[in-house]
Formats: sequence, C-alpha cells, structure tokens
Amino acid sequence: MNTSEKRQRGRPRSFNAPADAASVQSLDRALKILAIVAQGNGLSLSEIAAQSGIAASTAYRMLTTLAQHGMVEFEQSDQLWLIGVETYRMGSAFLRRRNLVERARGVMQELMETTGETANLGVAEDDCVVFVSQVETHQTIRAFFRPGTRSTFHASGIGKAILAHLPAERVGAILRKSGLEAFTLKTLADPQALSNDLGEIRERGWSVDDEERYPGMRCVAAAIFNEFGEPVGGVSVSGPTVRVTPERAAEFGPLVQKAAARITRMIGGKEEG
Repeated sequence: MNTSEKRQRGRPRSFNAPADAASVQSLDRALKILAIVAQGNGLSLSEIAAQSGIAASTAYRMLTTLAQHGMVEFEQSDQLWLIGVETYRMGSAFLRRRNLVERARGVMQELMETTGETANLGVAEDDCVVFVSQVETHQTIRAFFRPGTRSTFHASGIGKAILAHLPAERVGAILRKSGLEAFTLKTLADPQALSNDLGEIRERGWSVDDEERYPGMRCVAAAIFNEFGEPVGGVSVSGPTVRVTPERAAEFGPLVQKAAARITRMIGGKEEG
C-alpha cells in the first residue's frame, strides 16, 4: 500500500491543506482550555479566561460542553473548574497501549541478572496483588509464580510495598475486606505489627516478605506509581532463604527500589511526594 492510500484512512480523500489551515479554531481553543484546567488544582472562570486569552463568555460555553462529556467538572461550593474523570479514562487507554508488562521486561531481566534471583511484576487489584510477569533465575531452586497468581496484600512483598504508600483509610478498607490470614508463623496477621512494618517500608522505600507467605522463601519489593503518584503495582526479587539471607535482602533493597523507579518513569508515573 502506498503512502497516499494510507493517508486517506485518517483524513478525507484529496485533503492536502497545510497543517495550520486544517485546525478547527473552536476545537483548538477547547483543547487549550482543557490543558489549562488539567494543570491547575481548581480554577475560576476568570483565571481560565485570563490564561487562555479567550473571552470569559466563550470559555464558559466551551467548559460547559467539556463538562457534558465528563472532561471537566464544576465544583459548586468553590465555584471552580476541575479536570474530569473522562480524561483519566482516555489517559488509561494510552497507558494500556504502552503496556506495563512489556515496558518492565527489560528492567526485570537486568534485576534478575544483577541479583541472581527471580524478578516478579505484580499489579494491584481491589483486595489482592496479581502477578503478571516473571523473569526466572537460572538457579535450580527458585521462586515461581504463574502469571495470574493472586496473593493477599499483607503477605507479599509487592503487596506490602503498595500498602505502605496508601492512605491509612484505604489500607484499613483493604484489610477489612481481605482479612489478615496467617499463612505461616511469620505472617504479619496482627494489625499493629503490620502497621509498624508498613511505616518502616515507607521510610526506606522497599519491603521484605520474610517467609510470610511461603516458608523458606524471602522476597524484596518496591512499589510502582502512576501519574498521580499512587501505587499501582510493584517489582520484586524472590528466592530461598538460604540464598536471600537478611544481609542479601538488605543489598537487594536499593536495587529493587531503583528498578521500580525506572518502571515508574517508563509508564509516565511519578513517585510519591
């Protein structure tokens, strides 16, 4: 297929006008307003008009049209315009296109080669962590999580890394729903013990699953964040305690944290705070 044939799929046949002439002024203005609202933390009509250089009456008509499509929202109490939920849905489509699993694969491969242990990638669901990808070590004895394997938040390295960066009320809601089942003698099934551990994780930037889900297995993990600085998943390395000793786990921690930070940047995310 030649270039002209491909071009016709995206615009009318025989349309060869210059780029400037092809723009629709009203759409261009509306998108400008949308970008201004997205950058602000609640803006008044006069602020939007001033920043966009568009008359307030025209800006208002565009804002109300955008609001009808869920692109912006109007806060009645403060009389401010905010970005709408529909923009998040559209942004999520872009995130899906970038594909977290594909983006993370190279980082996980490097992490496995550096540590000599299996690297894992997990994403947060409502009440659990779902493992979506793994790069296995070449060691005979190794950790294995089939893609789709689920684990409770409180008894996994990735799960605890995610919990550590969530608001307390959100953590409470998750734990009330999933419970605090004791899988091993080392599972943090006591709310206070778990809370103390989450505080330490938040402070240092990485978590340790110390035989809390499977006896004889230790895991080191760090959270991955979305564009809002919210934890949406995590990356980890895991292996038998005979190799992943507490000393080795402490060495792995900063490496895993750096790997998670790289993946966060790759998907357009930003780290908390």
